[in-house]
Amino acid sequence: MPVYKLTYFDARGIAEPIRLIFAAAGVEYEDNRLHHEKWADEKASGKYPFNAMPILEVDGVVIAQSHAIARYLANQYGLAGQTDMEKAQVDMVADVIFDLGKKMGEVLMEQDETKKAEAIKAILEKEIVTFLGGLEKIVAKNGGNKFLVGDKVTWADLVLSGQADFYGALKTDVFAAYPKLKAVLDNVNALPNIKAWREKRPKTGY
Repeated sequence: MPVYKLTYFDARGIAEPIRLIFAAAGVEYEDNRLHHEKWADEKASGKYPFNAMPILEVDGVVIAQSHAIARYLANQYGLAGQTDMEKAQVDMVADVIFDLGKKMGEVLMEQDETKKAEAIKAILEKEIVTFLGGLEKIVAKNGGNKFLVGDKVTWADLVLSGQADFYGALKTDVFAAYPKLKAVLDNVNALPNIKAWREKRPKTGY
């Protein structure tokens, strides 16, 4: 078994889907959490290929970029899809959720409260409708309400689980119009390994 060390801030953020992949696979790893005040010194160490986190060390070899890390681990532990077509669909769905998460991050980091309120209104009227509406249709075409793609959990489901907590910052009932997607989320969060991780993980603001 490889030795894994995941390094990110003491936060969920874009590293949480990776932690959920480890949880779903039942694989041990070192969850190395850095406080923001230590990041400048860490970045100057030359350890980070693109001066950004997260990074994953696999037996000492560094992999950067959250999507690349997630895909690597998903392929290692059977969470990437069962066929090449499923893998493509899983990647598509995961990337859509990542794109929405990036947009949400930009909105929620806005310091001007007036601009922030305007940005939240805009994302609820545009990106949420486009992205979550599209995912709702994908779940419907998948013929059920357990997973986003196929009949087994994939890393796309775990990306949804990792980012959905933040949707409430926009609107408390954001999933009300997307019942099939909400059913997927509830099913994934109820999986024993995922439920256990969500209950024991460090309590952070984001």
